[in-house]
Amino acid sequence: MLPTSLVAGNFLQYQPEARGIAVSHLELFRRMPLSFLPSLLQELIEYDHNFPAERDALGSELNYLSNLSQTQLERVFKEFAQIQVSGEQSKLDWVNQPLTFTEAFSANLWSTHQMIAFQKAAATYSEGLHAAIPARLPVVPRLGIAVIGAGVDSYSNILFAQLRPHGTYFSNIQPEGGMEKLLAATVSRAKSHPIPFGHWYVDGGKSAGANPSLACVSYDALLPARRALLDKIQNEVGKPGTGPESLRNYIAHLQPEQLGLGGGTLDRFQMKLLTDGSGTQIFSTTFAQWTAREVLRRASATTLLVRFAPRQRQRPMNELLSNVQREVELDPVGSLIDADMAAYYQWINQQRLPGHDRSVFLVWFEGHRQALAIGPTLPRGVESKSALDLGALLAVAMGT
Repeated sequence: MLPTSLVAGNFLQYQPEARGIAVSHLELFRRMPLSFLPSLLQELIEYDHNFPAERDALGSELNYLSNLSQTQLERVFKEFAQIQVSGEQSKLDWVNQPLTFTEAFSANLWSTHQMIAFQKAAATYSEGLHAAIPARLPVVPRLGIAVIGAGVDSYSNILFAQLRPHGTYFSNIQPEGGMEKLLAATVSRAKSHPIPFGHWYVDGGKSAGANPSLACVSYDALLPARRALLDKIQNEVGKPGTGPESLRNYIAHLQPEQLGLGGGTLDRFQMKLLTDGSGTQIFSTTFAQWTAREVLRRASATTLLVRFAPRQRQRPMNELLSNVQREVELDPVGSLIDADMAAYYQWINQQRLPGHDRSVFLVWFEGHRQALAIGPTLPRGVESKSALDLGALLAVAMGT
């Protein structure tokens, strides 16, 4: 089937809101090339469970495209229209299984030497979309916090090396009650500026305290889901003929209830963290880093507090994936090194969002006197020996 043949009945398997949007945009979808439409449907099919930021972004995109004339629409999709889609792929159920189609299409792009042309078309489309739709700034300056090094008694190497040129290094922080102060500040922001899925607390270990004002995700709380996923992976791997592609396809189509999770937006997000991420099932630092990335990318978080906990030591991959219950040996220093780099990535991902010139970022070596803060009012590449607690440091960074 080609997009020109679409009818309302093709979307009966979609969730109610997604189905309503599809039906109301049928004329637009019929005018899109097959090399583009399934990617959009891959976003739409998850609409009912997506974060508000994702729903707003898709709504703005569809509104922009719907207001274009036929000539303008042809110009927008000109490069996509030149991409050849095989007849075999057009027979796939790309309406109800857009992910299956896009994976097969990606392989075909490589084999037919069209990938560069497709990437160019995607970049051109993205640039035009961003130029046409004004960026939505956060209601308050974005705040990111990373807490690293839990369980490390001492560390003599330089921390925050990648971040120091961008902010102020504080070497005399009063660490007492630091995590509690940062969590309290996060909750305070959430209560002052309530935004659905706008304020997050992610913990790579056991949560220091959940709060209904925050979207909370913790590695320890997902232990049953992680074990269920590893069991399923082992079962699939044990089947004759199972290869990496078939295993990836199996994992990608799992549903939250198969991992013991609910069907709400946060539950589905947590399932995606475990099924889409590489190593999120077995390494707490990887889990925290990937979660921070996805929270910023998908939810455009206004506030994000991430605490990195010690991960288990490296072991042979087959042993890590076996899900055999055994005493876990932790690697606090190795985890600190991981988390130090992860904090840098968290700041980079935060800087990709609208309002980055007003955003604030803070990273603290948990239980110790070292911290670094980046913000529009803070000098760069300098050291401060001011005796501040974490609450006062955060106030300085925010310019309050």
